[in-house]
Amino acid sequence: MKVYLIGVGMGNPDLLTREAERAIQGSGLLLGAERLLVEFSSLNIPRKPLVKPGDIAAALAGWDGEQASVLLSGDIGFYSGAKSLYPLLDGYEVVSLPGVSSLSYFCAKCCIPWQDVYSISCHGRDGGIVSAVQSHEKTFILTGGAFRVEQLCRQLADAGLGNLTAWAGEWLSYSNERILRSTVAELAEQHFENLAVLLVENPHPIHPEFQAPGLPDDVFLRGKVPMTKEEVRALAVSKLRLGRRDVVWDVGAGTGSVSVECALRVPEGQVCAVERKADAARLICQNRDKFCLSNLYLTEGEAPACLENLPAPDRVFVGGSGGELRGIVAAALEKNAGARIVVSAVTLETLTAALDVMKQFHFQETEVVQVSVSRSAQVGSYHMMKAENPVYLISMERPE
Repeated sequence: MKVYLIGVGMGNPDLLTREAERAIQGSGLLLGAERLLVEFSSLNIPRKPLVKPGDIAAALAGWDGEQASVLLSGDIGFYSGAKSLYPLLDGYEVVSLPGVSSLSYFCAKCCIPWQDVYSISCHGRDGGIVSAVQSHEKTFILTGGAFRVEQLCRQLADAGLGNLTAWAGEWLSYSNERILRSTVAELAEQHFENLAVLLVENPHPIHPEFQAPGLPDDVFLRGKVPMTKEEVRALAVSKLRLGRRDVVWDVGAGTGSVSVECALRVPEGQVCAVERKADAARLICQNRDKFCLSNLYLTEGEAPACLENLPAPDRVFVGGSGGELRGIVAAALEKNAGARIVVSAVTLETLTAALDVMKQFHFQETEVVQVSVSRSAQVGSYHMMKAENPVYLISMERPE
């Protein structure tokens, strides 16, 4: 038996290719969603409204004709049921015919090139829309179920992305098609049908200016708040071993320089900067806004007490502990026993406290590195090297 898997576009038969039309007309059985089959009710061909891959495969197995067509919405290669059908059709002669995807159709309607659009599906599932939008210039989202356009826009607005421009479309290709262009916050107040699409533009996506950590010190707003210097910061961030989706705590964040470096490297995660001093907290916010980092969040207060409501961390950097290092480490491990922790120490007392913590919490993977940096300074017509205070970086982790 020959089985055609046909992408029929959004549903309007005008979007069919001629090859797809011939395949449908030559079939003895049509399978697919009811809204797709109804467009071919004028044809004298038996139709069965089926959606689940297992049901479609069973219907084909119980039919003894020579050619059948399975109608699939959009394009068979773009979030299509064809992916689940392929392994169930072993033994059949399968012919795949692509269709017009909602991505290409919608972008054409909005006059937006789509070769650089990042696409995700939130159709009945959480596709991580906030992380996707904050890390890409253009994001296309399939919506549906509990994740409709207005709910997703509300998530984005709550994450500080409400001012971004977005397009929403419903009933694509039909006579009652509706496409709106507005801000994310304004679309959150609208109502959209279950099957709709959303495209969000972010002119300032999160991405590092340099591929390696270690932004120049002078790109940060500093004031009189102490800041982890460029060379030490680069090594500290590398010791954290960050992943794109990690949740990071930066405790004693100071100016937020480490927080910024981390946020640039976890575009699909989040960074929680913790700081007790008001002037430093203001600088963290200013540096966050300067780098347009919607995944960097500030918590003001004394650690470890203020850590209780933070999400479980994958990585923890302690730049200042206020004498509460043991409590900070305990709070992190209580939320995630496998969290990797890096402590920066400029005094022997903090180094000793970090070594004690290693023993108390039975860390198995540990490392202590002393960083000594010297910088050139002009003295008259000569240049001499001027030493910075040495810094200890203590890394610790307990394998899962």
